[in-house]
Amino acid sequence: MTRVAIYPGSFDPITRGHEDLIRRARAFSDRVIVAVAVNVGKQPLFTLDERVALIRQAVEDPGIEIRSFDGLLADFARAAGATLIVRGLRAVSDFEYEFQMALMNRNLAPGVETVFLVPAFDLTYLSSSLVREVARFGGDVSRLVHPAVRKALQTKFGK
Repeated sequence: MTRVAIYPGSFDPITRGHEDLIRRARAFSDRVIVAVAVNVGKQPLFTLDERVALIRQAVEDPGIEIRSFDGLLADFARAAGATLIVRGLRAVSDFEYEFQMALMNRNLAPGVETVFLVPAFDLTYLSSSLVREVARFGGDVSRLVHPAVRKALQTKFGK
């Protein structure tokens, strides 16, 4: 039986922290689907197509698939044949929201488990919003993101 894991997020943009979790999820699943969410509640910097393309450049592995989705994660996971949802926890403050979402997803898709991963120690502080803020003001993000993402950020902010 193929073990399929879903790693959902907005990835606006993908960071080295996201890359770390994707690779680690790949270690305990046969296939990882990076599920790029269409989030109507957010105004992303990058379009959905741009985010998907940047993830493809940052994470090249035949066992990793990048797809976008709209709607309920539980429905997407079921349709993809996934048995795991992978979520990252950077700090205790992430836990309450993630715990609530995990319980709701379990309610909606009882056969799909949520697994929490803690990022690598040196990436714990990293978030897409921090990367965008640093890049917006011309700061160096080269250690925080893939070179293709750094270039895309520079293009967006005209730096």
